[in-house]
Amino acid sequence: MTQAPDCTFEEFMAVLLSREVRDFETSACGALSFIPAMALLLAEASHAPNGDFIILDSPAYNPFVGPKDFHYLAQRGQLDLFFISAIQIDRHADFNLHLIGDPDAPDVRMPGQYGTGLLYYAVPRIVLFRTRHDRRTFVAKVDFVSASASSPKGMARRNKEVVVITPMARMELSRELGLLELASVHPGYTLEQVQENTGFELVLSGKSEGEARVTPFVTEEELTVLRTVVKQRMIETDTYGDMARSKIRDP
Repeated sequence: MTQAPDCTFEEFMAVLLSREVRDFETSACGALSFIPAMALLLAEASHAPNGDFIILDSPAYNPFVGPKDFHYLAQRGQLDLFFISAIQIDRHADFNLHLIGDPDAPDVRMPGQYGTGLLYYAVPRIVLFRTRHDRRTFVAKVDFVSASASSPKGMARRNKEVVVITPMARMELSRELGLLELASVHPGYTLEQVQENTGFELVLSGKSEGEARVTPFVTEEELTVLRTVVKQRMIETDTYGDMARSKIRDP
């Protein structure tokens, strides 16, 4: 069996997220999004050189004058992919960023969201990502629906694809079933481990042949580009430069 190259957790997640980025598309991440920012710049430096990239915390990759301009871009149909992190995600790919517990008397109140509900409807492809995979995150039903992955019948919706990336697995929303399907399990984990850490019954992707696929290893080539071109680019453009110095290894 081929041995996966050694990498940091942040590098691993960035590589997986970068694989979701397509050439000739406009892809974006919001504020406080170091790992998605790494992913976008890795895609730009490798398989998506003709893409347009928006990183809201970057002086070099934020073309907007005001915060509303970004959402206007999505409403005009000019944004193809957006990365969203959530506190809770359920089997229907609804997500929660607002509160934990009873909505009338919550145990925890969270910051909520700034426009991600709109983006979940308006952006054709969404990648939900989490830096942990456990039953507190993946629940049968979210405590509060900050944004829903589906719309009532007859309501127009531009969003067509939802992918979920975690440290353990990759999931895809089946529009036919209205459920998240397990697309692949990352190297080093088993289907049983993923199920044990998921608060709802996993459904295997219709693309699988009776068993969960294994996510392709992070490659030496991907890590080399990340540790050379991307790290330097992040430092030069002040795109999470300090984090790039500490979280991305030297080549």
